[in-house]
Amino acid sequence: MHKTLLMAAITATLFNSNMVFAESETDSIKQQLDALKKDYEQRIQALEARQLKRDSNLKKVKVKSALTNTSRPVSTGSNTFNPAISLILDGRYARFDNGPENYELPGFALAGEAGLGEKGLSIGHSELIISANIDDKFYGKMTLALAEHEGATEVELEEAFIQALGLGNGMTVKAGRFFSAIGYLNKQHAHYWDFADAPLIYRGLFGNQLIDDGLQFTYIAPTDTFLQLGAEALSGSRHPASGRTNGIGAWTAFADIGGDIGIEHSWQLGLSHWQANEIEGRESGGHAAHGGAAETPSFTGDSKINALDLVYKWAPNGNPKNQSLKLQFEYFDRKENGTVSMLNSGPPVETTSYDGHQKGWYAQAIYQFKPQWRAGLRYDQLDSNSTGSDVAVLGEAGLDNEGHTPKRTSAMLEWLPSEFSRVRLQYNRDDSYEKTDNQLLLQYTMSLGSHGAHQF
Repeated sequence: MHKTLLMAAITATLFNSNMVFAESETDSIKQQLDALKKDYEQRIQALEARQLKRDSNLKKVKVKSALTNTSRPVSTGSNTFNPAISLILDGRYARFDNGPENYELPGFALAGEAGLGEKGLSIGHSELIISANIDDKFYGKMTLALAEHEGATEVELEEAFIQALGLGNGMTVKAGRFFSAIGYLNKQHAHYWDFADAPLIYRGLFGNQLIDDGLQFTYIAPTDTFLQLGAEALSGSRHPASGRTNGIGAWTAFADIGGDIGIEHSWQLGLSHWQANEIEGRESGGHAAHGGAAETPSFTGDSKINALDLVYKWAPNGNPKNQSLKLQFEYFDRKENGTVSMLNSGPPVETTSYDGHQKGWYAQAIYQFKPQWRAGLRYDQLDSNSTGSDVAVLGEAGLDNEGHTPKRTSAMLEWLPSEFSRVRLQYNRDDSYEKTDNQLLLQYTMSLGSHGAHQF
């Protein structure tokens, strides 16, 4: 009996002890589960925060890329081993009140492709582009330009360069023939322009565009705001230097800064400087000589150009597919000092000292109001002040402003059936010289094959 009671007491004690231990173990497990749950929730919140940040950054990149390429052909991919080949077909109909052969910009001696071009029906500035990664160290590109000039089709090597890959630290080196980085529009191919012709200041200074042979170095700083610095060492063999030397005939320095404001706005500001010293015999067009004989102005001396450009882009909700706006402004200032000579079929050669100051600007707005439609307005204005020992020679060279301020107003409307095709109608009221010229241009631009994305 006593033994039985003792065993019952021991059993009850052990049971109560196990109950206490079980409750204690349960509380411990519950605390561990609560800690794991809290840690899990913190990890989920951290992952969500990182995902939101990643999505936001990706959206900004997409917006900037979309704003950069609102209405132009984009890359369709290329074979890994074969060069990417693309063909830009360009043609137009042009109607002018004044004859293109009489075109002038008072105060500027025109050269290169600075004229109005052919009237009537003609092919425009078509291009054949071949590019590819040569290996893991270099990229190469060549562009052949085909254009109509005085009834003949001309083929020009527009670009032929190699570019180093994988230098790291934001550095890039380019060597060969390329578009100079001066200004904003000069870096772009003509088919990417928002108007069918170059701004007046580009005509007056560069003969439409500055292309040269040499080396280009660029550096992109590791900053939140886009910052690019660069320099070019050029041969100076092409206008506006046009005098080959044994070393560097011209050089350029440039800087671009830009960024995004939210997801709908982006901007870029650029400063650049081009200079050529001791230019020898830069030839350009001029007025017809007295008696009808052809004369060619020739400049020898120093030249320098300063430029400023500003671009702003907007797209609602960061989507430029249906609607977008681009505002663009550029200003150029050139100073030259030297001598100007009028070259003709025989002596005497007329020469004058020359101290010239030429400047000009343009502003334009491009509005995409529907997915396949864009409209634009542009205004150009130039100014010049030239002095010399023989005013008559300056006048024959086209360097006398004749008391006139060249200016022009342009309006355009374009239809973009796809990212590879464009039809544009443009009207210019050109007051470049005394008699106003009403100009009508109808242009098509088609892209065949692979075509890379354009810069901002």
